[in-house]
Amino acid sequence: MIRHILFDLDNTLYSVRLGLDDLFLKLLREFVSSFLGLPWEECEAPWREALKRYGTTLEWLTVDKGYTDIDAYLAYLHPEYEADSLSPDPDLKSFLENLPCPCSVLTNSPLFHAERVLKKLGIEGVFEGVFAIEFNGFRGKPHASAFHRTLDSLGLKPEDALFIDDIPRYVQGYLDIGGRGILLDELDKHKNYPHERIGNLRELTRYIN
Repeated sequence: MIRHILFDLDNTLYSVRLGLDDLFLKLLREFVSSFLGLPWEECEAPWREALKRYGTTLEWLTVDKGYTDIDAYLAYLHPEYEADSLSPDPDLKSFLENLPCPCSVLTNSPLFHAERVLKKLGIEGVFEGVFAIEFNGFRGKPHASAFHRTLDSLGLKPEDALFIDDIPRYVQGYLDIGGRGILLDELDKHKNYPHERIGNLRELTRYIN
């Protein structure tokens, strides 16, 4: 029985069409290229390969490349203007508040970013918990430890919570620990995804009612 819902934050609680991901990827490319001293064209292949092993670019840079200034990295990738395209979403707030069980956020983004986004959307008071990358020691999804630490804090087992994310490998990470995960595929990019998939958050109701 589902007792709790764990939501990813970015491109899950707001539409990917709003462009925040485009800005994030632009800044990420700039940062990685500058740090490694290489044009992005030479960084992209090793970066993509690293993301098969690591949950985040930051984890790759710190573990494999000796990067140490985490605060500078997070500040560069999450400038104050990053969420300017977001606005209060009363329909989303009503939807979340009327779910039949409590919900929380589990994100690989930093807490200041999560709080900024939730405030912009007008849903900052809806969630029982907001579990950002700092909470998991900067070792986030899809690592099992990120899920277990979050669930332990909520007093839950994997089977007690439904997890929703827009990234297939993160959902797979939750499936791998025995939980139930659903992929949010707003743009229908993952037609061959072999597990449960929705195109809109409102479709969740058929899984939990």
